[in-house]
Amino acid sequence: MRRELLLALTIVLAGCTVPSFGGSGSDHPATPEGGDTLGWENGYWYDDPVDVTTEDGLNASEREAVVARTMARLERIREREFTQDVPVEVISRAEYRNRSRGNQSGAAGPPADPWNDQVWESLLLIGEDEGSSEAIDSALSTSVQGFYSPSRDRIVIVSPTETPQVDRGTLSHELTHALQDQQFGLNTSAETQDTQLSTDGAIEGEANYVQALYRNRCDQQWSCIENPEASGGGGGGSSSMNPGLFTVIIQPYVSGPRFVDSIREEGGWEAVDALHRQYPNSTEQVIHPDRYPDEEPVELTVPDRSNDEWSRFDHDPVGDTVGEASIFATMYHNNQTDADRYSYVSDPSEGWAGDKVVPYKDGSGGGGYVWVSTWDSEADAREFSQAYRAALVEEHGASQPRENVYVVPESSSFEDAFRITRTGDTVRIVNGPTVDDLSAIHRPQ
Repeated sequence: MRRELLLALTIVLAGCTVPSFGGSGSDHPATPEGGDTLGWENGYWYDDPVDVTTEDGLNASEREAVVARTMARLERIREREFTQDVPVEVISRAEYRNRSRGNQSGAAGPPADPWNDQVWESLLLIGEDEGSSEAIDSALSTSVQGFYSPSRDRIVIVSPTETPQVDRGTLSHELTHALQDQQFGLNTSAETQDTQLSTDGAIEGEANYVQALYRNRCDQQWSCIENPEASGGGGGGSSSMNPGLFTVIIQPYVSGPRFVDSIREEGGWEAVDALHRQYPNSTEQVIHPDRYPDEEPVELTVPDRSNDEWSRFDHDPVGDTVGEASIFATMYHNNQTDADRYSYVSDPSEGWAGDKVVPYKDGSGGGGYVWVSTWDSEADAREFSQAYRAALVEEHGASQPRENVYVVPESSSFEDAFRITRTGDTVRIVNGPTVDDLSAIHRPQ
């Protein structure tokens, strides 16, 4: 997954219906003494009223007022100062889709990514009937409510209606990203799927956490603008969305706020500030906050034992780390756990210590992979191995022609051969189009 896609996604929390006008009767001075101060932005204190009408959308002057007051309120909550204005644009979902297509230079869809396809296939989440780029693009085209662009220092809100309406939760979420960028910088890079998700566990987790605090004050203290009602055609719904992929994508927004709350409980906002100097380096740390920052993931290398017919992709890095959150999604999506979908904790995924997926290709367009994972104990490794085997058999109709080898029939989008072995606390899964390809991709020791 590309990090910018995750950064764009925001999950709108439910809000209450409150009057559009009025405030707390603020008696602050019109302009703070000594210049800018926490809780005041562009002429508005955090508890000032704003004179807007939400039913027909927000015009430019109304939007400026709402944005200024929201910035002041976020300063009040987060105890950090905005250092510059943040332009906010509101577009329809149709316009968002058009712009996304435009970014692909007129292509019919996102560019294919066969390397990443193999990573997602290893998780039994995106099969061969749909490319990973296409699936991710489809999920985001119906889910994105807004995004902040660090490179352009601006926010785009996707209106749920054709009129330019603004959801206050989305606005507070994206403005939190702008505040993060101004105070700490958001030009981060993460090489693996797991570190992309764990970095976003801090970044998106904080934004969703602050958004929840903002929502609670709208419930109890502040007069807030009404949230717009989504139109019937809105975002296209989630019925066509790959549910396993969505479970992965949503993880930073679900586990992240719990993680940030735990960090703040221990050390206040100063400890949350420190997260931007040392992001969690695994989703294990986000899911289990007590393991941050000390429980480091094990770095694995996968030796190349392929023959001349198969080779690794010319890709940097050579392999990917999917991590505990994605493995949980595998187990949930393939009915190998009855855990709460949003707990991200299951017996087959807990105990993860590290993993590496290395995709392979042959000259005819075939793909395969070697996935090595290590676990906290032999029992944890056995549990994962057994659950993965069960997923192949129970969910994808795999047969077992010989020990440790499974063949998924063509009726499944995961039609392939698999060799699954466990040695102590390490599990090795080799995948290829046929049983004969397994040894060609990764010769057994």
